[in-house]
Amino acid sequence: MNARTAEPTGASATGLVKIEQPHARVEGVPFQADWFDAVDVNLSAAERRTATLGARRSVKKEWQAAWLVKAIQCIDLTTLAGDDTPGRVERLCAKARHPLRDDLVEALGLTGRRLTTGAVCVYPTMVRTAVKALEGTGIPVASVATGFPAGLTPFAQRLEEIRYAVGEGAQEIDIVITRAHALTGDWQALYDEISLMREACGDAHMKAILATGELKTLTNVYRASMVAMMAGSDFIKTSTGMEGVNATLPVSLVMVRAIRDFLERTGQRVGFKPAGGIRAAKDALAWLILMKEELGRDWLEPDMFRFGASALLSDIERQLEHFVTGRYSSTDRHGMA
Repeated sequence: MNARTAEPTGASATGLVKIEQPHARVEGVPFQADWFDAVDVNLSAAERRTATLGARRSVKKEWQAAWLVKAIQCIDLTTLAGDDTPGRVERLCAKARHPLRDDLVEALGLTGRRLTTGAVCVYPTMVRTAVKALEGTGIPVASVATGFPAGLTPFAQRLEEIRYAVGEGAQEIDIVITRAHALTGDWQALYDEISLMREACGDAHMKAILATGELKTLTNVYRASMVAMMAGSDFIKTSTGMEGVNATLPVSLVMVRAIRDFLERTGQRVGFKPAGGIRAAKDALAWLILMKEELGRDWLEPDMFRFGASALLSDIERQLEHFVTGRYSSTDRHGMA
């Protein structure tokens, strides 16, 4: 893809390319406060930069369809409700395996191609159900852990929750940080905490949820991002989806620039996951453009970029149906489960 259009240029190909294997684990580095102490992020500048994403980039027709198919491949299809049941998780996994109706797949020229979501994300007690439902598909199961969403359970219990989820078969663990460490500027404590969580993950990839809506300033967001990467996070993630403010483009800009700075300093590639409140296909396009412009083509694959979402897939399917038929269907034709 380039920044103005999508590759390939035909709707029959819809931008599907060979998906790379998961990137090498981030090893992290020793804690170094001088990497971020002098950083002071300008909120107005971040807002001005992200306001241009939709205005300067127009993606229409078959090119838009291509970008939206790419967005499907990068979704962590998620259910994190108190009334989750094995049946709901199984239905979600069925949708992850087959995210578009057969008639849309055929009309888009995707018959015979592998098209799935990037992962399925559930609570630890639902991991085994998801693993069984996705057996043989290559779709990883992600689990939240560490006292999600608040992260205020005793630390030993948070570590044990990680180990439990990994033992159930989770290949990715979404951990939450202790926000108080960031709010009080105790960056060494945050580094130590995340380092121990990464160790508890074993071979599972770790996504560090920063709960950016609770960190108060973009400067804190940058510093927390850098500390999480120093401690070995494979991904940094904006939100639990349960804060008052979740993923926003200005916050995402700050986080991806921290990823770029970390890459330049260490040569280690860290993934990015915006989560919470991303429901519309047009929003997905804005985030994909942000990743392409700020980090490059490699960050348009599911091993480096994910959306944490559930309703997003329904709207993408609706937009693709409009592309194919020229008509919008009712929203109840695209239920998740």
